[in-house]
Amino acid sequence: MIRMRGLLDAGNRALAYGLGLGVLALAAVVWQSGHSAMEITDRVATVFGLTFLVLLVCLVLAVLFCWVRLREEHLTPGERMTWTEAGLHAAGGIATLALTYTLLGISLGIAGLSGQPLTPETVQTVIQNLTRDFSMAFMTTVVGLPLSAAAQALVRISAQHMTAMNDGDGK
Repeated sequence: MIRMRGLLDAGNRALAYGLGLGVLALAAVVWQSGHSAMEITDRVATVFGLTFLVLLVCLVLAVLFCWVRLREEHLTPGERMTWTEAGLHAAGGIATLALTYTLLGISLGIAGLSGQPLTPETVQTVIQNLTRDFSMAFMTTVVGLPLSAAAQALVRISAQHMTAMNDGDGK
């Protein structure tokens, strides 16, 4: 029962960190761009697609959950290593997701290009569809790879810090 409570507590904290970061990021973009939050969220959903966003949020929450767990002081070195590895795998999953959706967007663009006759009358429509698919392709990489690197750094640095603190080097 105590173990389950610890997992639920870590889940709540990870969710709070995730929601907090999301709100701060949205506020920063609203402030920088001058667009409303609704306009930005609509644009993000259009460019990235709902499935990418849901999978990305799940992986980010998994990283945050592992990060919260590995920072707990009562863990044994083996338990801390387990949470560190799990967090690194989730962070690597973000990069894999980004690159997978990049390839998907390119494939959709090429498939759309090959399935339509190219005439002077259809060029504009073909280019619009191609641009939409390629936009998703490259934006997933532009967002996913730096996010993955930041998540890996967060997990690695925190794990190293906790190890140093427990070894007595950090006191």
